[in-house]
Amino acid sequence: MQIRQYLPLGLAATATAQVYQGFNYGATNNDGSCRGYDSFRGFFERAKGLAGTDGHFTAARLYTSIQCGTSADPISAFQAAIDTDTHILVGLWASAGRDVYQNELNALIAAADQLGTAFTDRIIGISVGSEDLYRSSAQGQANNAGVGATGEEIEGYIGWMRDWFRGTLLEGKPIGHVDTWTAWVLPENAGVASSVDFLGHNSFPYFETTKANAIEQAADNFWSAVQQTEGVAGGKPVFITETGWPSVGPQQRDAVASVENARSYYSQVGCALFGQRNVFWYTLVDANTAQTDISFSLTPLDSATPKFDLTC
Repeated sequence: MQIRQYLPLGLAATATAQVYQGFNYGATNNDGSCRGYDSFRGFFERAKGLAGTDGHFTAARLYTSIQCGTSADPISAFQAAIDTDTHILVGLWASAGRDVYQNELNALIAAADQLGTAFTDRIIGISVGSEDLYRSSAQGQANNAGVGATGEEIEGYIGWMRDWFRGTLLEGKPIGHVDTWTAWVLPENAGVASSVDFLGHNSFPYFETTKANAIEQAADNFWSAVQQTEGVAGGKPVFITETGWPSVGPQQRDAVASVENARSYYSQVGCALFGQRNVFWYTLVDANTAQTDISFSLTPLDSATPKFDLTC
């Protein structure tokens, strides 16, 4: 299939706009143990050195600002990003209630105070939550997706963040939210889209079983989903925060997980995105303990050698 050319809204690639290319990184390893500084640094270095990518994976998206195993210490990925010259899409977990969210804010502000501009100058944006709206939606509840947060709660958290950032090195950093396109288009979430500086878009055509979703339809399904999010963005930048295709996993309607199909999706979708938008591929190494029968990783845990050719 021919790679589709697509003109993005908001943060379009221009002669002056800078866009970033990276991966998603959780706070834990694939066995559930806490991920520390050495792991973050090693993975950031692996990403930058991936064969076939010309060193373009120089950014990282995080889901939390709290170091695993602590209540409110800054995540060690921040220091690892400084030491590897990695840019960061900062994340704060927003589905565990106000007390935990306050700890997230405290951790992020502490990191800015402790690490200074070496840290804050590397921030691409700050996401208040990840798929909270999806988990709280009827679709998320039907899929037993877990505890989420409502649009009203996310709006409140965004306002709280803006208040607390005044007078700090974090003031003025772009604030957004990451969610599925199916959640972004719900009328009850329009206030979140109005409150943010950017919208983070997650979509996986592999999982979209309500329509034809074989690899041959994947690129069109992906871009159709992006258009849905852009339709409610009001011209604001839309970051591609999660997408990918598994090399191993159960068949999802017409979608088959294989190395060949993962390579095809990367070639058709990834190569059309890179250099055009802020994009965070899913993923460098597998670390989702809830997905033991599926692999989205581009490299095995114990090797920096890609599963397929990453040249665009």
